[in-house]
Amino acid sequence: PMARPLRIECAGALYHLASRGDRREAIYEDDEDREMFLGVLAETVESNLPLGMRHLYGVFTQASNRRHGRMGHLFQGRFKGILIDTDAYLLELSR
Repeated sequence: PMARPLRIECAGALYHLASRGDRREAIYEDDEDREMFLGVLAETVESNLPLGMRHLYGVFTQASNRRHGRMGHLFQGRFKGILIDTDAYLLELSR
């Protein structure tokens, strides 16, 4: 099997992060799920992006599964992280 490509991280950089729900299903079932995700996100402060994302997705998945009586994955595969390296890209994302 081929090794995963290394993620390049730059201190202080901005990233566009994206992930998909497992089986392409919705990650949030309602507004309470959205609020719960934002709460976990606000508490997730890591100097290492992959560790921070693992914490965010792990804590949120456990809480969501507990709340909805489920088991298993909520997110599909690895998150996508794209370096925001131009003002034009940042402007487009903020729209």
